[in-house]
Amino acid sequence: MAGRTFAIGDIHGELGKLRTVMSKFPPIDAQDTLVFLGDYVNRGPDSRGVLDTLQSLKSSSPAKVIFLRGNHEDAWLRVRQEGWDEFVFPPDHGCFATLRSFLGGPPPEPGEKPNDEEMGMMASGEFLPEDVIQWMGALPFWYEDEHAIYVHAGLPKGPKGFLHPKEVYNPTVLAWVRTDDFTRNYHGKRVVFGHTPVAYLPPELSDYTPEDPTDVWQSDSAIGLDTGCGKSGFLTGIELPSGAVFESR
Repeated sequence: MAGRTFAIGDIHGELGKLRTVMSKFPPIDAQDTLVFLGDYVNRGPDSRGVLDTLQSLKSSSPAKVIFLRGNHEDAWLRVRQEGWDEFVFPPDHGCFATLRSFLGGPPPEPGEKPNDEEMGMMASGEFLPEDVIQWMGALPFWYEDEHAIYVHAGLPKGPKGFLHPKEVYNPTVLAWVRTDDFTRNYHGKRVVFGHTPVAYLPPELSDYTPEDPTDVWQSDSAIGLDTGCGKSGFLTGIELPSGAVFESR
């Protein structure tokens, strides 16, 4: 089928799971599009390998390739610009694993804490190469084609209803917004998003394997693809318009 779009959810440093999902895709051609929804780094053991692999797709894949900015990329940009300890140091955010990945060290053991030198490098973000920072800073917040609107987090609401991304005054919100209102009450052109783990989305509104709360979340107008990759879950991709789902598990 010509003109397909393959959307891939939050990867979070899990290079092996990225390779598994992409190995399950059918042959890709020049009429296809790959859309990555953001959150490429943190938590998993190989953030650097994920970025290297993704960036190589621009030259190695015949498809059009779109990388969106996730809140974790946006956060690292803020760390570099002004510091943000509240993001860097909570273990759940997984920034220590990203530091180790870029420095070539072993992934942190469960419960391991960074030493003073590592804490300083995390706080400044200076271990991230300048080309990586420039790449993150150039990532768009949304993409749209005939099949769907693609954002990392969701759509905010304005006085007259949910906003199209082009109507959002500060597009950064598209990488961070998380509201129950969006998943319950948005109706319109299909939106494909990540950011919020599917286990936290209203299961009664999903018509895709509703008996499995860890699987893709799909309502009449939205598809949630954050299936917990980087947090003991798995990575998911979906093909549109067919709706075929590809998982790393």
